[in-house]
Order: sequence, then C-alpha cells, then structure tokens
Amino acid sequence: MKLFDKSIRNHRLTVIAFAMTAATLAACGEKAAETSAEPAATAAQAEKPSAIATLELSNPSAFPRLDEAVYLSYYELGLKAGFAAPIAVWSQAEQIPVQAIDKDADGSKDGIIFTVDVAVDETLKLRIAEADVAAEAIAKRTQAEISHKVGGEWVEREYKGGSFQNVSTLSVPEAHTDHSYFIRYEGPGIESDLVGYRVYLDWRNGFDIFGKQTSQPVLQNVGQDGFDSYHEPADWGMDILKVGSSVGVGGYGYWDGEKVIRVSDVQDWQADITENGDLYSSFKIQYKGWKPTEDIQTDLTAVLSMHAGSRLVEVNAKTSEELDNLIAGVVNHKGTDLIVGDMDITGHAYTYIGTYGPQSLDGANLGMAVLAKRKVIDEVTKDEHNQVAILKPAGNEVQYYFVAAWANEVESEQGPITTKAEFETYLKQEAEKLTMPLRQRLTTAASEAQTDQPLTAEVALEWSKKLADSELERKTLDYRFGGYDHIRKRPSYFEYTTGMVLQAYDELNQVAPEARYADAVQTVMGSFVNEDGSINGYVQEKYNIDSIRAGTMLLRLYERNQDPSYKKAVDTLFEQLEHHPRTSQGAFWHKKRYPYQVWLDGVYMGIPFLAHYEQLMHDEPNVEEVLAEFKVVNEILKDPETGLFYHAWDEKREQVWADKESGLSQYHWARGMGWLAMALVDVLDFIPQENTEERQYLLDMIAEIAPVIEKYQDPETGTWWQIIDKPGKRANYLESTASTMFTYFYAKALNQGYLPKDQYLDTAKKAYQGLLDEFVQVHADGTISITDMCQVAGLGYGRDGSYEYYMSEPIYDDDPKGTAPFITSSVEMYKLLKSES
Repeated sequence: MKLFDKSIRNHRLTVIAFAMTAATLAACGEKAAETSAEPAATAAQAEKPSAIATLELSNPSAFPRLDEAVYLSYYELGLKAGFAAPIAVWSQAEQIPVQAIDKDADGSKDGIIFTVDVAVDETLKLRIAEADVAAEAIAKRTQAEISHKVGGEWVEREYKGGSFQNVSTLSVPEAHTDHSYFIRYEGPGIESDLVGYRVYLDWRNGFDIFGKQTSQPVLQNVGQDGFDSYHEPADWGMDILKVGSSVGVGGYGYWDGEKVIRVSDVQDWQADITENGDLYSSFKIQYKGWKPTEDIQTDLTAVLSMHAGSRLVEVNAKTSEELDNLIAGVVNHKGTDLIVGDMDITGHAYTYIGTYGPQSLDGANLGMAVLAKRKVIDEVTKDEHNQVAILKPAGNEVQYYFVAAWANEVESEQGPITTKAEFETYLKQEAEKLTMPLRQRLTTAASEAQTDQPLTAEVALEWSKKLADSELERKTLDYRFGGYDHIRKRPSYFEYTTGMVLQAYDELNQVAPEARYADAVQTVMGSFVNEDGSINGYVQEKYNIDSIRAGTMLLRLYERNQDPSYKKAVDTLFEQLEHHPRTSQGAFWHKKRYPYQVWLDGVYMGIPFLAHYEQLMHDEPNVEEVLAEFKVVNEILKDPETGLFYHAWDEKREQVWADKESGLSQYHWARGMGWLAMALVDVLDFIPQENTEERQYLLDMIAEIAPVIEKYQDPETGTWWQIIDKPGKRANYLESTASTMFTYFYAKALNQGYLPKDQYLDTAKKAYQGLLDEFVQVHADGTISITDMCQVAGLGYGRDGSYEYYMSEPIYDDDPKGTAPFITSSVEMYKLLKSES
C-alpha cells in the first residue's frame, strides 16, 4: 500500500479532552462584574455551554497527519485542576467525544488530549466548551491492563490454580519469577488499534509485541486460555517477537561498556495502570533498588503510554540518582537490516535506530525502532543480543519512543507496512511529527477576558508586573548558581538569558519599585560573584560572546554599590573582549567553537556591555570600538534588496550553512533581527552626546531598520513570523520572542526620540496589543505565560540553516528570551503611553 495516501484519508476527528473546572473562567474581574449586573438568564441561556477556548491546528508537514495527538493541559486552558463538568470539542457543528487523562501519571487528571486528521496545508478550527449534552460513545481504541491470578496458591516458584483478575496496581510477590503462571502474559500490557505490547515483570524485563489483525481491543482475552496460547496464530493476531536474552522492542537497561545490563537485579517491582481509556492508555512500573553494577544502586520509574491510531509507545523514565549510560534498544536478530536515522541534525530533532527484516515469529517482515531526540542519543552501538542507543539523560530523566510495524498487521489508513522502504519512510515521518507537532493557535476565554481591554499606561505596567511575578513564582530564583534551568533541563549557568531576566526585573523596579524585584536581581547575580571577583561557572578561555551579556547587570550593580568584587568580575569580562578572537574586519567571533563567524545574536550579547564598560570605566571611552561591530554587520549581513539582515556570516565560507560566495546564511530569522534592533536602542544609552558622528551612524541604522521591520509586521495580528519574510509559508508561525523584541525596539526608540511618533506610535501600539492577543495566556492561579517561543536557533553542529531547520526547533512557553523582553517592552510601553496621556 501507499503510506499516507491522501485518497484514503477520512475526516474523522477523534478528540480526547480533559475535564476542567468552571471556576477558572470566572477569572477576570471586569467581565465578572458585568455579568453580575445583567438580568437573570433565561433557562435556555443558562443551558448554553460555557466557552473555554478556540483552537486552530495547522499541518507543518508535506504529508497528511493522521490520528495526530494534541495535548492541552488545564493550566494552558486557564482552568483549575479537578474540573468535573463534561467537556466537548466541536469541529463546526460536529461534537467530538473527549477523555480526561492523567498525562504525568501522578494520580490527578491534568489536561486534554485529542487526535485529529489534518491534510497537507489544512488548518482545523475547533471550539472547546463545557458540554451541554454528553458526547456519543466511541469505540475503545486503546487499552492498558495488568491481570494476575487469585484463589490459588504458590507452590515454590509456580502459582497453582485460581483465576485471573484485572487490577489497577500490583506489587510483585517475592516468589514470582519468569513462567510462574501468576501474571497473565507475564506483565502489564498496552495496545492501540494497530499493535500491542507487553513488559515482562520479572528479572528478564523484556519488551514483547502482540501483532494485531483486528482494530478491536484484544488484551483482555490474551492468555486467558493457557500460558502459551498467544504464541500461536489466532483470529486477533499473535505474539510475534522472540525476545530471548535481549531487551526486546524498546526496552531499557544499562550499558557497562561492553554489553547491555537488563533491569534484572531489582529488590521490588510494582506496576500501576495509570490510564485505561478509549483514546489514551498508560501504565507505570517502579523498580526499587535496581543494581546495574556492584557500585550503583538506584530506583527507576518508567511511564509507558499510547494513543489511538499510533504504533508508538512513549517512555518517560526517571532514576532516583543521576545515571549515565542508560540505554534503549531492539533485539539484534540475524538476517535483519540495521536502520539508523540522520544523526547530523539539531539536538532537539528526533532521529532513530531500528531493524527490519523477516524477524516475526510467523516469518513475516517486522520493523522495530527506538526514536529519541538527537541530543539524547549519545552513541549507537550493539552487543550480542541488542542494537543499542546509549542515552544521555537530562538530569535524572530521559524520554524516548519505541515502535513495531508488522507486515501482517490489521489493514488501516496507516498500514500495514510491508517493505523496508515503507518502514524507513514511516520512521522519517514519525520523527518529523515528533520534532514538529501540529502548529497550535490557542485562544482561551480566560485570556481574552483580561487582554480585551483598552490599552493604557497602567495596563501595560500591570502586564509587566504580572509576568515578572509569575516567573518569580515559577523559576526566576532557580537561575542562581547551583540552581536548575527547567527550560534547558540542566544546571543554571552564568549566561545571557540570566542577564536578560535580571535586567528586565531591574527595569521594572525602576518604574514600579518592589523589594521582591530588587532582591531577585541581587540574589541571582550575587550567587555567581565570589569575594575575589571570580565568576562561578564562567570560563574565559571559551571566548563565548553570550557570556558577556550577563555582565550588563553586573555593571549596573557595580555602578550603584561600588562593590570591589563586582569591579573585578566586570574587568574579567572586559578582559575577555580584549583577547576575544576576531574576523579580519575586527568583528568578534561568536564563540571560539564558531571560528570566523559573526551572528546577529552576538551584537546584542557583547556590544551594550562594551559600551557601558567604556563609558563607566574610561575617561575617554573607545566609542569607535563599540561602533565597529555594527559597521561590519550593517555592511556585510544586510540584504540590499530587502533591508533585512541575514542571521550570520562565515568569513571563511567553510560552514555548511554558509553561501560559498558571500559566506552568508540563507534566511532572515526574526529573532536575529530582534537581537540587532534591541542592541541599537540599548547601546545608545552609553554613547556620549559629544560623539555626534558615532551616534548618528547608529541613529541612521535605527531609521533604516524601522520601516523594514514594520513592512513585515503581520497585518492581522501586529506580530512577526519566525522567518520574517515568509508569512503563511507551510510550518512558519507567529513567534513571540522576536515580536517582543521588535515591540521593545519601537517603544524605546520612540521614548528616546530616535523615531518620530507620528510615523511609529501606531506601529508600537499594534505590536504590543498583538503580544497580548496572540501570546499572553492567563492561568487559573492568577499567573500568566508567554507562548509560541522558538526555544533556540543556531548554526553549525547539525544545524544547516535551512528553512526546515528553523521550523524544527522546539516551540516553548516562558523562555527567558521572550519573557525578559516582554517585561521590558511593557515597561517601555508604560513610559510611552504615560507620555501620551
């Protein structure tokens, strides 16, 4: 069959939605007050379902996305946990059934998940609301279960007599081992309408496959009539994998340098069914006291989940201690072909290892694979029994997926897959789907109720404070030395994002003084600077221009308190710039590991600090040195036809992303332009007024770039696209970090008199209102988030600078690259609107 043939695509929308609390929608004072003043509603009006959100879903791929799962948490929907009223999703007039799930397996429902079919270049428009009538029942398409015998007795290591009973939790008895005839099919099982899997809950810890020849649930009947019955063909299918001494399909273990150590030496096993729903199911296994080696002991908890219409099982594993050399693998059968996905890609993109060939117990072709982010796969290797991906956990957590595709699988829109070529196409598409989920545009009633108000100075200031306070509650203090960066899932560093966040709090504190803002700045920045002026975690020899950005806040603090340790710290950073490698034109390399490269990012990272240091520390500041970087960027990185700037330039023309003639990267990345725009308005704070020629050069750049950025402002929303000059192109999206940066640029330039208000005041207002309408998300607990942030984009080391690359980087909420400029743009809008009132 043809994989994903559009002709077989149906327009079924199956939606799993989480239950949510109505109390949250009462969130917004003015709306609530208006409602209370209205006459009592009629009975018909009272029954009208309360709106929760609208959602647009767009397909970023060049192939149809069938049975694509979409998860929406209570948190992002603006609803409190525990909402008990039924929820419905509508596609036009069609009501779609929903299912509440516990995605993180902590025992509480936490959001909604739904599957949709989305054609190439299609955008679905959905409405989410409280249900006025219950949705029609739907077929059960997933299942998770564990079943053991009761009513019998243990005779040594075998359980005699009794009958099977399904349970929600099972602590494995001490007498249990393999082939004890106690647990039906030897462990917990999970299935979708395409395939099923089981995990041996004993010393083998193998992961096995149930090939299905029906879309109906089958696990409830498997093994009821005899321990080995499922190894023989039946109407429903059969067990199709010989696991042997391997981890099976997607099993986890430990790499000792030569071979896989299975999760065998364990003090105790416990399995819990955490979801058993029509559209989503999951189970959790806890391994207490696992000893992969004599010197290591840890607890391991793994949550395995599936959704309807998918072959993939998601695995989220967590150890009680940090443990390198965790593995995921597939059995290494003779006569099969090894398949390895692209490893020369960005670390956030998914890739895979797998095998294909006649390795099913019935002799048919069977493909198996493990999929994980490239940065998670540390090495691909093998031993006698397994093809192995050695994994690199983030702290003590690791996530990956595994999959099996049997040639005799039940016919469906997605299969069966019968050849190696089809399996490879399937894996590439699944990796793309994991890397680039459906583009979402979510608008909640809770958010609209607060953002839909006249824009005033006080409103802008209040939004700045709301986000600052929300981030304080969530994570700002975790940026201190010894803390943990929850976005990047690694220890906190002395880096540019830390400096951006603290500068934002400092800017806010200057117009709305609060001890908590000043304390946050001092607590976090002070944690990095030792009494002798050394900076924790800073390594000058890396010549990383990004590290300089954090020094801007150090300069501010030193200017105020004259602390000698801060003086030594900023001197150390200035010393880096004195010795920092440069291009032949005098521009700073972006980093030592990025030789001869100038990125737009680097202008913002290094030059405002340099300008401030020169102004503060030197009687005759070297303004020409400050100006040099802008001149190189303006003369080399600017596209003369559009006035837009390219992301980067390679002087040597050697990088894979660089044009062999010009050395320029291919695309105009919006945030790159945002870095440059912010640098322009910030650096002028430190150029003395008497340096008229140098100031005029920068003012001319501002005057030139302002209409260019305005030209590419989205006319409908007032925001900007990820690739700024490709609006509406497949996979492109409205991106918030660039939009906050451009808003800051316009507002500050207007406040400082760098741009005329009669030309750009409306542009700034439209941009700021766009931030509120498109990206502000109001939560039930009173906090807010900023959504739709490109987490990171760089060049080199698997990042080829293609359009597809910029689309592949993950989209996050509340990354400091967007939260910091939102706070500062709100402060500048407060000043601007106050001056207009």
